[in-house]
Amino acid sequence: MDLGIDGRTALVMGAGGGLGSAIAKALAQEGCRVILADVDLASAQRAAYAIAELGGIAQPVAWDLSDVGSISRQVMLMKQENGPIDILVNNSGGPAPGMTHDITEQQWHRYFDSMVLSLMTLTRLLVPEMQARRWGRVITSTSSGVVTPIPGLAASNALRLALVGWSKSLAQEVAKDGVTVNVVIPGRIATQRIAALDQSRAKAAGLTQEMVAASSTSTIPAGRYGEPAEYANAVAFLASQCASYITGTSLRVDGGLIPAI
Repeated sequence: MDLGIDGRTALVMGAGGGLGSAIAKALAQEGCRVILADVDLASAQRAAYAIAELGGIAQPVAWDLSDVGSISRQVMLMKQENGPIDILVNNSGGPAPGMTHDITEQQWHRYFDSMVLSLMTLTRLLVPEMQARRWGRVITSTSSGVVTPIPGLAASNALRLALVGWSKSLAQEVAKDGVTVNVVIPGRIATQRIAALDQSRAKAAGLTQEMVAASSTSTIPAGRYGEPAEYANAVAFLASQCASYITGTSLRVDGGLIPAI
């Protein structure tokens, strides 16, 4: 299937990580020019190099989402060098595990800035040009905790859910301008983040990481963790011309994990 996005420019946040790098690769394989933004420039560079080796066009950029005040300047410099952005993939790192009573006011502020306010600000700066061109895609990666809260991940459950409400509101406002806005919800995808969470749960329960992973897998109807490429392919489809009538929705890529309807 031709996704119809050859020649589009995509900005992928958190592109040095497992999900972000897979998304960047999937978009590059469809002919997009991809800007890989990450707080860890070395990780973004490795991901960009891997894309270039496959014949794709990729540019790594150092970007710290926790520095909300720098976003306007970052966007200006990026557009000067790359032109307008057609596809924005909002993907931020998750907070440390913790119960609600363990999270301090300072941590709430820090997490909100890096996970929510930064993505809202970035989108607000890029969407008007999408509207003017009457084509654009905003895709925000969240967590299964926005449907079924995950024990021990209170900050992630609360803050990522805010992105779902915001995305739905934005989708209703810009649909008439040819801009789609969607949320993608990962289940347990085999990334370093999931491995770290399994390790944290194992330590708390006095188990091995392998035992925790086996227990987690038993709750997934598909019987395994997902691959980053499987998640990335879903994102690439939502970014495509084929998905031009899909907006304001949340797509689960979870192997059937989430029990709620």
